[in-house]
Amino acid sequence: MANETDQDWSGLRFGTFISPFHPVWENAALLIDRDMRIVTHMDQLGFHEAWIGEHHSGGMETIPSPELFIAGVAERTQRIRLGTGVVSLPYHHPLTVADRIMQLDLQTRGRLIFGIGPGSLPSDVHMFGRDPLRIRDIAAEMLEAVLRLLRGEVVTAEGDGWKLVDARCQLPPYGARHCEVVVAATASPYGPRLAGKHGAGLLSIAATTQGGFEALANNWSIWSGEAALNGHRVERSQWRVVGPVHIAETREQAIRDVAYGLPEWVRYFGRVSALPIAATPDDSLETMARAMVESGLAVIGTPDDLIAKIETLWNRSGGFGSWLNLATDWADFDRTLNSYSLIARHVMPHFTDAGRKRYESMEWAAENRGTFLGARADAVKQEAARWDAEKTRRQGT
Repeated sequence: MANETDQDWSGLRFGTFISPFHPVWENAALLIDRDMRIVTHMDQLGFHEAWIGEHHSGGMETIPSPELFIAGVAERTQRIRLGTGVVSLPYHHPLTVADRIMQLDLQTRGRLIFGIGPGSLPSDVHMFGRDPLRIRDIAAEMLEAVLRLLRGEVVTAEGDGWKLVDARCQLPPYGARHCEVVVAATASPYGPRLAGKHGAGLLSIAATTQGGFEALANNWSIWSGEAALNGHRVERSQWRVVGPVHIAETREQAIRDVAYGLPEWVRYFGRVSALPIAATPDDSLETMARAMVESGLAVIGTPDDLIAKIETLWNRSGGFGSWLNLATDWADFDRTLNSYSLIARHVMPHFTDAGRKRYESMEWAAENRGTFLGARADAVKQEAARWDAEKTRRQGT
């Protein structure tokens, strides 16, 4: 049925953010293929974006190179845009980052989105020998150099752990300019400030955590304000918001589905990662699921539950361009595909108003049913009379 609110969210896009999170006991090669099959499934369903993370430790987050994954999945898909979610700049060199992005922009035929950030896993920061108090500053200074290279400049510069001498990208972008650039944000002002400084998009990875949700109200003012100070203009359509989701036909079915992977996911965040969650590994499945939902962190329920969550985030933020499901592996592969299918069938049409024209056509036909049926009956009578007249004429001859 058509939207009954006055919200202008008809341009809202949908996608996924694949960190990913996978059980450590499964075959890593098959897991990578499974993630690619999910993106292919989404491409066929009409989703708009898929973002791929970069992680180097912890066991569950199994993709160290989003660029390699994107190069592979681009060959399996046709329309869906593919984002680095994100390239952790302090772990790399500006020229190799810029060169890889230029190549991917060409290989994807302009479907690439270049997402950047400082890196999120403390164990990754440690292995690369980076100072955790400096990684945000390093990412900011590196982004300056990378953007200059993407713009086609010849760059001589140096920073913490890197140096450029007459550096340039030898490949051109796919289109008239380099691909879209997006900066990751959590709860601090760092992401919105850096994105605004460069007129880049914003990726709110932790939007459904308590801190991330509370920050949504200020993100737009920080982001747009910094953009204006630096001679840029940003649009809400450049803003992506992320949250963990699994939906099924009923809430009870959704809880049964997440028995596959939710306990391991909770255990991972309790022992390895830094995302604050309300559930604990000692909780029962029902208690875990209820804690995740009641804290606002996740949707484990029905399409209507996801619709309500997106509307809540929309109202808190003032509006954004894309909703991204945080891919969690809470359910087995078939039920995960089903979750995405339900989103495409029931959630996306609610926001994009895809059914409005058909709904209006059905109502118009219903309102005028009597007139149309009367005209049809008259037409039948007319044809019967013509046949009677034709039979009489034939008999007369």
